[in-house]
Amino acid sequence: MRLYPPVVWDSKHAASDDVLPDGTRIREGDRVTYFPYGMGRMERLWGGNCLEFDYRRWLSESGEVVRESPFKFPVFQAGPRICLGKEMAFLKMKYIAAAVLGEFALRRVESERQKPTLVPMLTAHMAGGLQMVVETRK
Repeated sequence: MRLYPPVVWDSKHAASDDVLPDGTRIREGDRVTYFPYGMGRMERLWGGNCLEFDYRRWLSESGEVVRESPFKFPVFQAGPRICLGKEMAFLKMKYIAAAVLGEFALRRVESERQKPTLVPMLTAHMAGGLQMVVETRK
């Protein structure tokens, strides 16, 4: 979800004058847009391997799940507008991953023609879907 967030960009309107953490002044009524798709690819936020999926980035030294700040990982938004379904979505992802990965081995089809290409709309999807090879685990 860091590299391919379901909502590519989002906007908010300021209810009153404010100042962003970087010092930018916002006036009442201004629209502020942020870009989770781009934020998930920022080397400054995610390090030199920011374009790679590495499950270890989400684990502490002791193997516990690391909860990143929702302002750094805004897939479910942050602050007073955080998604009410966030915990349910995580629970559902874990359940499906455990059920599927326990029975099947998955690998992405490796070809230039099948390279994931983002189609940015209200909610993002990949052009042509994500082609996978599914094999029953032995």
